[in-house]
Amino acid sequence: MSALQIVFYPHPALRWKSKDITRVDPQLKEWVNQMFELMYEAHGIGLAANQVALPYRMFVINPTGDPEQPEYEQVFINPEILRRNGSEEVEEGCLSMPEIFGPVNRAERIVVEAFDIDGQQFRFELEGIEARVVQHENDHLDGVMFTERVSPDTLSELQPQLKDLSTRFVTAQENGQIDSDEQLMQRLRQLEAERSG
Repeated sequence: MSALQIVFYPHPALRWKSKDITRVDPQLKEWVNQMFELMYEAHGIGLAANQVALPYRMFVINPTGDPEQPEYEQVFINPEILRRNGSEEVEEGCLSMPEIFGPVNRAERIVVEAFDIDGQQFRFELEGIEARVVQHENDHLDGVMFTERVSPDTLSELQPQLKDLSTRFVTAQENGQIDSDEQLMQRLRQLEAERSG
């Protein structure tokens, strides 16, 4: 398996509805390690599997964004947000949309259930930045980008930047640096099939 890379909007993986993970094995653990490395390199605090073109329901977070504080690292496999309370608007960005930011309204407090990298189920009550990053990454697993959560006015303001990202992506495809959308989707389907059942 080649090394993972963060993919950029409008890569089709970012619109993929991710599939539940049925087993934790050495390959999955290796992907998780690579995801943490990529997240830190990009100065992020969370990274979802489909942001590295893996079609699985999994994300990693470290709200400190600091590789020197691994005690805050958390892996969420097959996460489910069970409860949301309160509401708060905070500016967000996304590693798959560099330099694009906008205010997003999300629940202040959540209850989330998931499995860890050892296959153990857990349930957390989270608030503040932890609750926000989990909601943001969980959206990714459903193919939802944060730009779909901003106000229509903000989205209008962001359109030139989004168009620029799209143009760069298409140009890279035309130059042969990135596979066609159909090839990329075929790869996602293949990865899904490899780990089903």
